[in-house]
Amino acid sequence: MAYTEGMPKRWAETVEAHRREVRDAILDATAALVAEQGLRSVTMSQIAEAAGIGRATLYKYFASVEAILVAWHERQVARHFPHLIEVRDRAGEAGERLKAVLEAYARIVHEYHGAELAALIHRGEHVTRARRQLHALMRDLLTEAAATGAVRDDVPPEELASYCLHALAAASGLPSQAAVRRLVTVILAGLRPRS
Repeated sequence: MAYTEGMPKRWAETVEAHRREVRDAILDATAALVAEQGLRSVTMSQIAEAAGIGRATLYKYFASVEAILVAWHERQVARHFPHLIEVRDRAGEAGERLKAVLEAYARIVHEYHGAELAALIHRGEHVTRARRQLHALMRDLLTEAAATGAVRDDVPPEELASYCLHALAAASGLPSQAAVRRLVTVILAGLRPRS
């Protein structure tokens, strides 16, 4: 940012906004191409064309398709957690909040995570940080739900949160939203209090 020091503030803000727009266009174009063609067939030239920029400009932002996909995933993760908090806050009592968050997260995993793509992008500090946040959210929901009798209390919430998150990872390989809903139903059945 050193070269913006001499620029008027308004101009520097405009330049930064333009950079964000170009970066977002690159991320969006890459995600669309990967969804359409598959991970292995997307090239930097295709991305530049789809984003409406030259290849030289693209390389100023990213060195490879993999780097773009990692940046895309970071952006998605940054958007997903606030969405899950919003879903939690809109739901009613503790059991409903848990179910709503399980369903919302299962849809996210199903929509954004093919196995090949997940293996590529699920690395780095942003993923570790997101997993910790998600685990804490799930643990807190389970603690509340257990206190109301909506879920079992014979297993620590920390362990139940791990169970839920590992089970929800299966949503990435499911063929339909109906299958995702069935997965959530099975997870909820495993959380029911023992009779």
